[in-house]
Amino acid sequence: MGLPDDLATRLSLPEQHEYLTRRVRRRTLLAAGAAGATAAGAAALAAAPGFASRRDQLPGELVVPFGRHLAWGANPRRQVRVGWQVPYPVHRPFVRVGNSPEALDDRIDAELRPLRTEVKDLIPATDQYYLHASIDDLLPGTKYYYAVGHQGLDAEPARIDSFTTAPSRRRVSPAFTFTAFGDQGVSAHALRTDGQVAAQDPVFHLHAGDLCYADSSGQGRLDDLYNPLTWDEFVVQNEPVASAVPWMATLGNHDMEAVYSPDGYGGQRARWEFPGNGPDRGVGVYSFIYGNVGVVALDANDISFEVQVNRGYTGGTQTRWLDERLKFLRDQPDVDFIVVFFHYCAFSTTISHASDGAVRNMWVPLFDKYAVDLVINGHNHVYERADVIKHGKARKTPVGATVHPATDGTTYITAGAGGRGLYEFDSHDSYAGREKDREEVRSYVWNADGDRVHETVSWSRVRYTGYSFLAVDVNPADDGGTTTMTLRAITEKGVEIDRVVLSRKAAGGSRQQLSDAEA
Repeated sequence: MGLPDDLATRLSLPEQHEYLTRRVRRRTLLAAGAAGATAAGAAALAAAPGFASRRDQLPGELVVPFGRHLAWGANPRRQVRVGWQVPYPVHRPFVRVGNSPEALDDRIDAELRPLRTEVKDLIPATDQYYLHASIDDLLPGTKYYYAVGHQGLDAEPARIDSFTTAPSRRRVSPAFTFTAFGDQGVSAHALRTDGQVAAQDPVFHLHAGDLCYADSSGQGRLDDLYNPLTWDEFVVQNEPVASAVPWMATLGNHDMEAVYSPDGYGGQRARWEFPGNGPDRGVGVYSFIYGNVGVVALDANDISFEVQVNRGYTGGTQTRWLDERLKFLRDQPDVDFIVVFFHYCAFSTTISHASDGAVRNMWVPLFDKYAVDLVINGHNHVYERADVIKHGKARKTPVGATVHPATDGTTYITAGAGGRGLYEFDSHDSYAGREKDREEVRSYVWNADGDRVHETVSWSRVRYTGYSFLAVDVNPADDGGTTTMTLRAITEKGVEIDRVVLSRKAAGGSRQQLSDAEA
């Protein structure tokens, strides 16, 4: 039982939460009472005072950490965040860090964030335990080793991982690669794609939302289908990559999990440690600088015309912050390229979601204003690249072309084929790696009323309906030289299906005057 249809279309996510929370909790108790003697006995045991205390006394050496994942802090040159999960509560969790596997001399306390999920079809409730440690005061461009543990698991670590901080801002960085996709979920395809991502040796990875699909409905409502245990599978699936490569996430519609909080983000706050330098009200909204690239993560749930339950939750502060942050990045003498990533698409043509008018109305003008180089979206489970676009006008950009963003405009890429089930295009055309057969295709864009407005577009340049991701090769240059950012679309089998080069004259100014403490 969910909201009546008339209320579901009119109430925001916080309003739905207020309306339904008490009813859902009451239904949970009623379901527990009617589920039969065996299930009721299990629920009673889980709720018994002695049960929690006995779990707390489980010897620490028997509790095995899993799901290790890294993220940058606001300053990737000096800050790394380590997250992981344990199946039972632990005491005094920590991470040890050092310059070699034999000398993990620095011990940093970790924060335990327990998360309880009460869903009427899950009896008893599900408890998950997430841990986070902040490693600060690191040296730029330096490799470190780390191991996680807790009381009782504090001898020789069974597993040691490593990471490398971002290069100093006071010199030209070496060439590097980063990767991106959205809409991953848990699947064999997601595993294969992770393997191809690892093969690129990226310095960080961008995840453009719809992370694990624990909420498989994606409407941000309390009556969405939800299974919190999918998160356990998700972190285990990604650990081989994310334990060494900072996994920078933002949030999509399937990441609004209304069971936890009025804004749907209570679970995400437990699972992720975002850099925290975005607007006060924004979740998964932040920015960082790596080498000569400035990266901005946004939460398009705040503005989307398609899924409106969280529309306006930041009160406009996110868009104002975006304006300020893009200006800041474009003013930096060592930042050549600006990359923005978020979930809903600015320019895409699938039959499932297509383009979001709110993104075009509110954010695309800012991308034009500050000559943003690359925008990466998910939401549509395909690969699609639009022709370079500036002030609403597209310039034909075939496979292998070189784009000059300062004058040509922004490249928009949908990279939503990270592992979840795939979508189709209306024309069933897939023309990755070659010129498409026709110039115009039919599509639509969502408007403020939540309706689809049909349009005929000519900017859809490359389409691919298989599993894939984006790899970006960055070659910095000295002041006045030519710096490039090569975009490569790669399938889960390692086949390149698209390539475009973004080229700029390296920003001027003395890098010696920049501080590594600057975020």
